[in-house]
Amino acid sequence: MLRRFLERPEFMKGLGFRLGGLLSLAILPIGLISVIQTLHLSREYERSSEIGLLGRTATAAAGERALLQSALGTADALGPAVLETMNDPRACADIMRGFVQRSVNFAYAGFTRLDGATLCSSAPGLDDVTDDPAYRLFVESPGTLVTTSNVGMEGDSSSIVVIQPLYRGAELLGYIAVAMSHDMLRSTHVAGLGPESVRVLTFNNLGQVLTGGQGVDGRIEDLLPRGKTLPSLLSRSETTFSDYSATGERRVFSVVPVVPGLVYAMGSWTRSELGIAGIDQTRRAALILPLILWAASLAVAYFAVYRLVLRHIRELRGQMRRFAIGDRSAPPPVLQDAPAEIADMSQTFHNMARILIRDEDAMEASVNEKTVLLKEVHHRVKNNLQLIASIINMQIRMIDHEDARRVLRSVQDRVASLATIYRNLYQAEHLDSVEADRLISDIINQMANASISPGSGLQVRTDLDKLVLMPDQAVPLSLLATEAFTNALKYAGAVDGEAPWVRVGLHSIGQGEALLEIVNSVGSSAAMAEGTGLGSQLIEAFATQLEGSAELDQGPGHFGLRLRFRVDPVQRRPLGMDAQGVILTSAARPGSRH
Repeated sequence: MLRRFLERPEFMKGLGFRLGGLLSLAILPIGLISVIQTLHLSREYERSSEIGLLGRTATAAAGERALLQSALGTADALGPAVLETMNDPRACADIMRGFVQRSVNFAYAGFTRLDGATLCSSAPGLDDVTDDPAYRLFVESPGTLVTTSNVGMEGDSSSIVVIQPLYRGAELLGYIAVAMSHDMLRSTHVAGLGPESVRVLTFNNLGQVLTGGQGVDGRIEDLLPRGKTLPSLLSRSETTFSDYSATGERRVFSVVPVVPGLVYAMGSWTRSELGIAGIDQTRRAALILPLILWAASLAVAYFAVYRLVLRHIRELRGQMRRFAIGDRSAPPPVLQDAPAEIADMSQTFHNMARILIRDEDAMEASVNEKTVLLKEVHHRVKNNLQLIASIINMQIRMIDHEDARRVLRSVQDRVASLATIYRNLYQAEHLDSVEADRLISDIINQMANASISPGSGLQVRTDLDKLVLMPDQAVPLSLLATEAFTNALKYAGAVDGEAPWVRVGLHSIGQGEALLEIVNSVGSSAAMAEGTGLGSQLIEAFATQLEGSAELDQGPGHFGLRLRFRVDPVQRRPLGMDAQGVILTSAARPGSRH
């Protein structure tokens, strides 16, 4: 029957009406969610406003907190002085009077024994305080107290007294009292936190009101929540709450500690002062506004979201994905029949893709050209170094002096090592790194073939781990290996009738470090050739360049050199990390196409 009803009106057959109906169902939950969120936010705003009262109440009592903490510290500081002058009451009293005279905040300071006798105080003639309410509170519950007292003030006025117990070892001797006037404590309240209806008072942990601060006039009971006492407020888990005052006015109360465990401040505020009086109207408006927005969104949803925007954006997104994952065969086509803004975006993307394709081709050609030129430079440097080594070899053949021949041969080995380095550079796949194990192996083989005579029986053993270094490290390492291997060949000798040997090792030892080790056998009766010391100086210099230290190890039948150095990381782009390596999160969605 519903289907027959939908077939009658002509406008109900249109796609716009049907899509509007579907969008209505889709938008309705969003409207409901917005209502719930608005109500939740209004409650959070109300709660945050109440929490803000804690800071305002604490600010109002900040001066009182500083004064009370100063009194507690003063009472602690007077304790040692009382213990030292306990046998001399006059000296003790002088200390108390001098303290009060120097201070503008305190009106009384004194020490009272457990029996109520005042041993020394700043008030002359005060000998017994057994009638003082502060004394009785201390006797009932010895400990630190902040309460009202009758001592230290003239006439019938009372004062605020801070009491600290005085011990000698484990023995309780009495207490030290520091008193101040109510006016002094009240004057520390910070003014200007709100209108005249804002009220702040302070009370101790026993529920005694110490001062009525800002905005407190008349009876203190009128400030308290109706039917509640001050001690009951300390037992509440929340420090801010709404309740009716004794006069029947709905207010918001906040309780904060001034001196934790001893003194607290309570603020009383009206809802209008917090800016939450209009919360109820806001909540009612939150129910109407989503309905209006829901109805207005139906009129533009079809044309703005799907027909004019969404289908063109999806096509453009597909083009971007295909281009991002490496489709560079041709620039993506410009969208047709799209709105002017989207068409302009498509044209811009088309131009950008065309420029990128052109620039990538030019950049790749330029990089290939520069790589070929750089390899050619390395190749020519290698050829020149080999030519120099050959010239030195020809010179060696023409010299008869053995020392001169040995010096020239060492120079030839060093030049040949440099040539080997450049040969490895131009043959390497990556010009920014060198395989150090392969480089040292080539140098060892080259020097062994040139320096070891066929009948000497000298054995060369290598144990080289794969190690990739930057050229700045590979050059000094190979030259150091050349010098060390030259010395090893020079001094290698037979041990206990066995053939002489030389061992060369290169190992990665973890934590970004490597170890080069060159050890040779030393015969017990071998004659040591004389040297110029240049090789040792070069080894030390190359070790310094590698930021390492060369250690010599000489034992029975062997002599070795060990170099431990830090390996600089090689910044190399991973193989295959090109445009095809781009990962799109949306590519994993079911039904997505590139």
